[in-house]
Amino acid sequence: MSGSDYVYHIQVEISAISFPGGALLRKVQSEQEVMDHHDQLLKSTLDTASYQKLYSFYYLINGFAIHTTVSQVAKLRAIKEVRTIEKDRGARLMTTYTPTFLGLPAGAWAREGGPQNAGEGIVIGLVDSGIDPTHPSFANTASDPFLPNIPRFSGTCQTGPLFPENSCNGKIISARYFSAGAAALMPLNASKDFFHVAAIAAANSGVQVIVDGFNYGSASGMAPRARIAVYKALYPDIATLADVLSAIDQASQDGVDILSLSVGPDEPPKDSSFTMLNVFDVMLMFAQRAGIFVVQAAGNKGPDAGTVISFSPWVMGVAACHTDRTYAPYLLLGNYLTSTFTDYKLVSAKDAAVLPNVTAEECQNPDALMAEVVQGSILICSFSAGFFQRNSTIYAVLRTASKLGAMGFVLVANPLYGDFTADPVPFSIPGIMIPRVSDAQALMEYYENKTHRDETGVAYAYGATASVRSGREASFNEKEAPIVSRFSSRGPGVNDLKLSPSDILKPEILAPGHTIWAAWSPISMVDPLLKGYSFAPLSGTSMAAPHVAGIAALVKELHPSWTPAMVASALVTTASKYDNKGNPIMAEGSYSNTGNLYPATPFDYGAGLINAAAAMDPGLAFQSDFEDYISFLCAMPNMDPQAVQDATGMQCNNSLAYPSDLNLPSITIGALKGDRSVWRNVTNVASGTETYLCSVLPPRGVEVQVLPSFFTIAPQETQDLEIKLSVVQALNVFSFGEIVLIGSLDHMVRLPLTVFTLPVH
Repeated sequence: MSGSDYVYHIQVEISAISFPGGALLRKVQSEQEVMDHHDQLLKSTLDTASYQKLYSFYYLINGFAIHTTVSQVAKLRAIKEVRTIEKDRGARLMTTYTPTFLGLPAGAWAREGGPQNAGEGIVIGLVDSGIDPTHPSFANTASDPFLPNIPRFSGTCQTGPLFPENSCNGKIISARYFSAGAAALMPLNASKDFFHVAAIAAANSGVQVIVDGFNYGSASGMAPRARIAVYKALYPDIATLADVLSAIDQASQDGVDILSLSVGPDEPPKDSSFTMLNVFDVMLMFAQRAGIFVVQAAGNKGPDAGTVISFSPWVMGVAACHTDRTYAPYLLLGNYLTSTFTDYKLVSAKDAAVLPNVTAEECQNPDALMAEVVQGSILICSFSAGFFQRNSTIYAVLRTASKLGAMGFVLVANPLYGDFTADPVPFSIPGIMIPRVSDAQALMEYYENKTHRDETGVAYAYGATASVRSGREASFNEKEAPIVSRFSSRGPGVNDLKLSPSDILKPEILAPGHTIWAAWSPISMVDPLLKGYSFAPLSGTSMAAPHVAGIAALVKELHPSWTPAMVASALVTTASKYDNKGNPIMAEGSYSNTGNLYPATPFDYGAGLINAAAAMDPGLAFQSDFEDYISFLCAMPNMDPQAVQDATGMQCNNSLAYPSDLNLPSITIGALKGDRSVWRNVTNVASGTETYLCSVLPPRGVEVQVLPSFFTIAPQETQDLEIKLSVVQALNVFSFGEIVLIGSLDHMVRLPLTVFTLPVH
């Protein structure tokens, strides 16, 4: 094969093993029959030695992934049995204290008998970049051992150089790797890029977080007694969707209860006109049909609108936020020092440069600076062009300062490039980042006033002094939280390649994802700054998704008969749109102004911050199933029924009147003209009969009426609701409101309401 070869995913017209029959051509008898059929199809259609079959998909969908050329794929397109062909889009990761912030110890954990029972018997499957089985977060302790297996779960452990035979210890009950797609495009070495989203979802409770000899406190997963099944499908230099798809198919066959995806396609689908009909989303729909609750990171391309990469209603998209925990390192200058602080001279890298250049100012190379000037000082480095272009690193700053014998360093904002964002990370020597230009200018003004220069401007004496305080002591509840993180991808979700807004609220929920302490492997090569550490503070919607997965495990443990849609409903309808001070949640704005906050909307946070305790007892549930999702797809604007059948194998026999009629715990209408009625159906999942009063906060420009305006409902009974919407002012923008069902037994059920109003003509 040549340089024009790619990885492709192909679906064929035979039932998958888990869902035989239906609208498809014939019933599959076995896994081997599926694989044999794939091999025969390829052998009879493609030229010898022109392709490499990477995987057969046989449990959720029926298809395969191959590495071949464009000309060979053209031959497959001509085969009647081939339903869909997609080019691989690549995949990527959407890259402690949070149990307390989310109220778990006194709420959901207490309800389940404490952390020693929280999540017991639930299996959380995680598709990411691996796990370190030696980490204490995943230990099976003699004092409270995990049972060796769960009878309904059939996973296994693949051994390797970094994963010996005893690695599956009862806490970790399955571990597999999928690398055929990555290996087809690039040679792979033994990977050491362990990335422990598993620890956030289900790490043991009370593990001490010690970094550089300092104890940062204890860490716990959301569901500390849940079991972990890990499916490694990402590698340091490359990741393919083929590997991710095979991991999802295997996890579903193994029998996981929850599937947490801190990964996703690298870009929207190009081979399908509709975002929800690509093979990734279709496979997740079948996973949901198999009873698996699926959580996906919303993406890290915020704060721009429409950047969310979780598209489908059968997958819960998770946005990321700050918690109220802060680490506040600070620089104490000159005259403010007391005898309790040791001060050191301040030296700007620009003044210590052997030759003036940007690399020297950014402290990227120790050879570019005069060691005799820097030694024993606090080195001031500039966030300039190299950082702005992502060529320079904080690791290089640390290496330079350490090699030259500096007592610490300061990385300051450059007025030419504006403010920058700075997350706290552990440093082996004292270090601080000053990301705001105004603060940096105050420091540099003090420095210039105390620095003596000759007539050419060369510094010869340094009078400015300072002391760096590491800021390792955390403070709590001193700031408003949550705040939606700047990087977190925003809604609205889109239907198609034209970016038409969908009738689905995306993201659905908000969870902590900013500076989250997580178990880390000391041998990981992902970030040189973290090499040797067993814990690391990480940020990304990759961190937020496993929070939701862990809490979903708690809900599933308490309500084992609930469907994935019911679990999702419980999380969404009980979420909070207020911060810890009782004010509406705020969101971070533009990268050019790091202090910019604005009132968040459902396109920033979905229904709001996840509330674990309330989700255990939501009162009402909104249910939908596989057939409802097919009806939803068939109702989408400009949808070709044949496209639905090609992607899912199901015919459009019973479309909804509008996509917005899908029975979700939110209402989103991407284009509302005139009047429309939207329908919902609720089930009483509480233990007693309850009367609900329907309250409405209408979106701007829309009149909303809920019928009936109140109702009484017994346990397990259902109630239809008609929501009448009328445009009274066409705004040509989205506006936001909510419907609140207030129960007589103190249940409160919130439905976010999001509407784009258009003129009738």
